[in-house]
Amino acid sequence: MLSDSSADEVVRRSGLIGNTKVTREDWMNLALETLISEGVESVRVLALGQKLNVSRSSFYWYFRSRQDLLDQLLNYWRNNNTRFIVEQAGRPAASITQAVLNVFECWLNESLFNPRLDFAVRAWSRQSTKVHRVVNEEDDTRVDAIRAMFSRHGYNDTEAFVRARVLYFTQIGYYSLEIVEPVSNRLFLTPAYLLTHTGEEPREGEVEAFAEKMLSRTRN
Repeated sequence: MLSDSSADEVVRRSGLIGNTKVTREDWMNLALETLISEGVESVRVLALGQKLNVSRSSFYWYFRSRQDLLDQLLNYWRNNNTRFIVEQAGRPAASITQAVLNVFECWLNESLFNPRLDFAVRAWSRQSTKVHRVVNEEDDTRVDAIRAMFSRHGYNDTEAFVRARVLYFTQIGYYSLEIVEPVSNRLFLTPAYLLTHTGEEPREGEVEAFAEKMLSRTRN
């Protein structure tokens, strides 16, 4: 998905104006950016087609209906934001602090977790009982993956569950409050976050390796 929050900019940068051979990916990219920047009510076939400068027949080549498109957007969110949290939480780790750092990668890498998309889907869920149910299910899946991570490192059932909820919902609250701070600040506080979330100090070299990995992304 393109990262610019403006749907018009997505179209301009893609060079799609005047090009009638748009792809399913073009429709999905524009629909995703529209969902993020304008909300689900603006994800309309006619409006998207006008931005892409194509007729609605192009849309129906790839999607059965607007509802089909919305379902695909929801699936995209589930198959990316949730999937990567589950995968990161399930990665082998020599210590619980390293395991938590694996999950922390999601919060600092939008290719693993897109907070703007998550926020947009949560806003959508307030208008749809179906989407609200799906969001609750995905939250449960994410928490359960983190709970299992803590359990593998020796925490009892109750403590693993509570620590998982605290870790996950703290970050969701961070996004909901739209807190913005430099990556350097977050990395500086990482040892304290690890101690708070796990009750253990990070092992030698863990935080440094994590910081280097995250900072290398910003340099590239």
